[in-house]
Amino acid sequence: MQNQIYMSPENQGVFLRFKTQLLALVQTERVKLQARDWDFFMLRVERYFGDFYDPFSRLYAGREDFEQQLVAIGEQLVAAFRERKHELKLLDFEREITPNWFERETMVGGIYYVDRFANDLKGLLEHLAYIKELDLNYIHLMPLLKPRAGQNDGGYAVEDYCQVNPLLGSMSDLEDLAGHLHADGRSLCIDLVVNHTAKEHDWAKRARSGETKYLDYYLTFDDRTLPDAYEQTLPQVFPDFKPGNFTYYPDMAGGQGKWVWTTFNEYQWDLNYHNPAVFRGMLDYMLFLANRGVDILRLDAVPFMWKRMGTNCQNQPEVHELLQAFRALVRMVAPGVLFKAEAIVAPYDLIHYLGTGSHIGRECEIAYHNSLMVLIWSALASRKVALMTHSLMQIPPTPPGTTWVTYVRLHDDIGWAITPENAGAVGENDFLHRRFLNEFYAGIFPGSFATGEVFQFDTTTGEGRMSGMTASLAGLEQALAEVGSSKVGGHEQAKQQQLDLAVRRILLLYSVAFSYGGIPLIYMGDEIGLLNDYTFRHEPLKKDDNRWMHRPPMDWAKAEERHGNNLTGRIYGEFRALIAARKHTLELDGTSTVQPFWTGNEHVFGYVRYHPTGRRLVILCNFSEQTQLVAGGRVWDGLGTITSGQNLQDVRQPHSPTVTLPLGDNLFELEPYQTVWLKPAKVV
Repeated sequence: MQNQIYMSPENQGVFLRFKTQLLALVQTERVKLQARDWDFFMLRVERYFGDFYDPFSRLYAGREDFEQQLVAIGEQLVAAFRERKHELKLLDFEREITPNWFERETMVGGIYYVDRFANDLKGLLEHLAYIKELDLNYIHLMPLLKPRAGQNDGGYAVEDYCQVNPLLGSMSDLEDLAGHLHADGRSLCIDLVVNHTAKEHDWAKRARSGETKYLDYYLTFDDRTLPDAYEQTLPQVFPDFKPGNFTYYPDMAGGQGKWVWTTFNEYQWDLNYHNPAVFRGMLDYMLFLANRGVDILRLDAVPFMWKRMGTNCQNQPEVHELLQAFRALVRMVAPGVLFKAEAIVAPYDLIHYLGTGSHIGRECEIAYHNSLMVLIWSALASRKVALMTHSLMQIPPTPPGTTWVTYVRLHDDIGWAITPENAGAVGENDFLHRRFLNEFYAGIFPGSFATGEVFQFDTTTGEGRMSGMTASLAGLEQALAEVGSSKVGGHEQAKQQQLDLAVRRILLLYSVAFSYGGIPLIYMGDEIGLLNDYTFRHEPLKKDDNRWMHRPPMDWAKAEERHGNNLTGRIYGEFRALIAARKHTLELDGTSTVQPFWTGNEHVFGYVRYHPTGRRLVILCNFSEQTQLVAGGRVWDGLGTITSGQNLQDVRQPHSPTVTLPLGDNLFELEPYQTVWLKPAKVV
């Protein structure tokens, strides 16, 4: 093979030894592998060896057992490739020759709790018709690996990574579902918690009993000296639930007692990635799940994986080394599998999870665009787009072969990741703006339309986050309450207008998520306007965690109304139209770039999508309940090649009459909360 051009000269000798080891491992079983499969595998090993070895050696080369770790990794790779089914190998090959398969404008996703959507995996299979009707082809199932009993952070405290939660089904059920999705050209995403395990995980139980080997799988301390030093710069994730970042276990190590690093909850133990055995253990889980048919691994809490004294222990350089090494190894066995970074961090840290600098093309293919989500809610509350426009201008384009995941709501709270630099640049105070947003969406601020609740308010910092469903935060819950109220007589037209504005807000938010750039995701129930669910207050294991208000069970009775001439039918119909518009607009595929621009109106957000073919799409979004005007020259500048009198088409309204682009100071009118996706109309 001649592919050693992909590695540095100093690595070639190491690779040849590694390759010899792999050949020895499989030579007795070669008859069990198709020779062509083996050739493809070795080509990938050779192609990605440098991507793996360089960061892995930077992390672990100083250890005495470094060579043994390399041998063990080789054994893992061969075993996983031998296990990988033929159908999955074909899918790998298809995706290798179509590397932009996940970036296409036709990619639209949905997020589902299995139990709250369909009881279990078999039930979800029965409800696939609903997902197909929406034409979704990226299906993210919320945590379904076996969690600890009792409180488990919504499934993010995993006891066994190789079993499905028994209440949801079995690993065989998950494989069956993956097969059905693949047959229809759909992909499956599940959560892989990489920063921590449940304290009931086998590694943790053995550490707790005092086994030296497994004590090194976690970050444990004999006294408070080091934990106190770390705490000086560590934020608190759950100040209400679990103040501090460490927990004492007096029964640990034969009654000697240990402090354990627990960033999130007491029952979630942070892993020690300074130990390469932890790296190999997590690699095993990645390959196991890939071989069950999982297409996208959502890497939960990935910024926290490496700890360093004197920092907030997030976004450390070693996190990116770990991601590159993991990414290279999984590509050797299952190149059709994507990594998705769950990195809810500041804008200037966010882009790095897609691979920048020496890591370009070597980390995650997709990552949540947390900044976009925060900024659209900020603009909706303030009715002003300066902070959003400026902040998004500071985020560089995604590296080639990567894209964002764009969304309006997820299962988690909204943390207001607004930096002092971005707020100050537009004359705002970041702390006061975050406080305003919490008060607004909690319904405290005068004139607020929202119904939400503050999550994890920290009395020491005055900071908090927000819980609530899209529809409730956008005003639908409040509007429905007013319409149904007997206390307010008359004014029916005004009350109906509030309902209309609430629906317009929902659609505005999703229009941005669908067009700004990336894979748009619909949170379960948003397509039919599900509201906050308050029943969690009566459940002992959930009552203290108001995030459950935005994790409602699917209302199938309401879903039955989705084709009717009613409020549910209107919302559902608008979502289907949005999906159809997205899938028929080439300018929205992942090869396009996006550039926000100043519209000259403080209430209107504008951006251009540039496609490599030279095609452009200009999007205007009115974040006000009042009609707004934009100078036609601003749109003309964005479209670039348009000439005077050129007709434009709003691709969201393909059957509506075209409009003539006003030039110069002539004004383009936007209705309350309206968005338009403008491009030159086809000449008939």
